[in-house]
Amino acid sequence: MDTKEKKTAGPTDHLANERTFLAWVRTGIALMGFGFVIVKFALFIRQISSMLVADKQIPVQGRGYSAVIGVVMVVLGALMVALSYARYRNIERQLNNSEYYPSGWLAASVTFSLIAGAILLVLYLVPNI
Repeated sequence: MDTKEKKTAGPTDHLANERTFLAWVRTGIALMGFGFVIVKFALFIRQISSMLVADKQIPVQGRGYSAVIGVVMVVLGALMVALSYARYRNIERQLNNSEYYPSGWLAASVTFSLIAGAILLVLYLVPNI
């Protein structure tokens, strides 16, 4: 028999799709939170540096890319949430039509983005060691 029967999606399939979506949302929120902390830490360092420079205790060092990195992470987190919603709706449509086509584009794009970000952070941090 060469014909395939289409399996109708049950509640567990829809709930699994929702759990996956919520996991992506949690990851996006974590990225946004981490980016927020990086920006606030950059502001803290800037404040401390200006106080120490005013007292002429130590010279200011660094290039000040922390705020940019933090903002980029917040944007990546928000983008991840938006893309995960699009993926959630696409899979929901596929489940309602009794067809499912797996796709790893979201996972691959997030993975490569985080690897690129990690490499850039390492290149930024190595000269300060």
